[in-house]
Amino acid sequence: MQAATYQTFSGPITIKDVSDPVASPNGVIIEVKATGICRSDWYGWKGYDSDITLPHVPGHELAGIVSVIGENVKNWKQGDRVTLPFVCGCGMCDQCISGNQQVCDNQFQPGFTHWGSFAEYVAIEYANVNLVRLPDDMDYETAASLGCRFATSFRAIVHQGKVAKGQWVAVYGCGGAGLSAIMIASAMGAYVVGVDISEETLTLAKKVGSDVIINATNTDDIPEAIREVSNGGVHVSIDALGSVETCRNSVLSLRKRGKHIQVGLLAGKAPEIPMDDVVANELELIGCHGIQAHAYPQIFEMIENGRLRPEDLISGRVSLREGVKILENMDSYNTMGFVVINEFG
Repeated sequence: MQAATYQTFSGPITIKDVSDPVASPNGVIIEVKATGICRSDWYGWKGYDSDITLPHVPGHELAGIVSVIGENVKNWKQGDRVTLPFVCGCGMCDQCISGNQQVCDNQFQPGFTHWGSFAEYVAIEYANVNLVRLPDDMDYETAASLGCRFATSFRAIVHQGKVAKGQWVAVYGCGGAGLSAIMIASAMGAYVVGVDISEETLTLAKKVGSDVIINATNTDDIPEAIREVSNGGVHVSIDALGSVETCRNSVLSLRKRGKHIQVGLLAGKAPEIPMDDVVANELELIGCHGIQAHAYPQIFEMIENGRLRPEDLISGRVSLREGVKILENMDSYNTMGFVVINEFG
C-alpha cells in the first residue's frame, strides 16, 4: 500500500510502498477514505510525543470501510462504514470499565502508539469497543473531521466545561479545535469570545458562532478585554492552541469559580499558572484528552438536527502528497479549519 512515512523526527516525510497491515485477533483493517491533517500529527513529527517509534506513519483522524476483521471481532463486519476516536480504549482496565476510554491505561492511538492513517489502509486495535458506525448520510470527509479536534472540543465544552445557555466562553486559538469549540459553545447557547492573530481566521470564527472576536496582535491586555466584555470574566475558557501565553491568558480570563480547559498540546516550556488566582477565585484547571466511542451518538444527533455543521469547517480536500506538504508546514499556522486527505493512490 501507499503510505506517508518518516524515518527521523523533523525529517523528510516520503510517500512510498509499504507492506499492507495485518489484523490482530481483536483488531480490524480499515480502508482509509479520508483522514484529517491535525496539528497533533505535526507535534508527533517534531518528536514531542514519546509514544512514537520510528519509522512512523502519522494520521489519527480517519474514516473508512472495514476491510478485514480479526477472529475475535464480533460487533463489526467487512464493508461497515466507520470512524473512531483517536484514543482507543482496551475495554478492560479500570478507566474503560468506568466509561473513560479516553484515558485508558492500555490505550491504542493510531498515528502515535502505532502507524496511522496517512495510508491506504490502517490497522486498528480493540475494534469491538472503539469503532463508531457512520450515519448513512454522513460523508467520509465530515466523519474524519470529527476524530480529534471536533470531538475533543465537544467533550471540552459539553462534558468537561458543562457549558450552559447564557454563559460566557472564551476560545484561545481559532484553528480546527478552536473553531470547533466556538461552533459547539454557540450551539449550547453560550456567548463566545474568539481570540486569534489572523483577521481571516477571526472572520471565520464570527461566521461559525463567535459573538465577539479579539485580535491578539492589537490588544494590549487580552484577559482584561475579555473580562470587560463578559462583565467580570468568562465561565469557561479553552486554550485550543497550546502555548505558554495562551494558557496563562486563558486562566486570567476567568470569573470566580470559572473553568480553564486545556485542549491544545503544549510543546516546550511549561506555562506559569497564576496559582494565587486559582486559589483565591476557586478556579478549575481541566484537561481534555479526546472523547469516548460511546459519546458519538450525541454529536451525531446535534449534526442531524442542524445544531452542528462540522462540514462548514472543512477548508480543503487534498491528496496524500499535498497533505504531507501541509503537515510539514503547520508551524506557519497558515491553514484554516480542517484540511482533509481523501486521495491515497
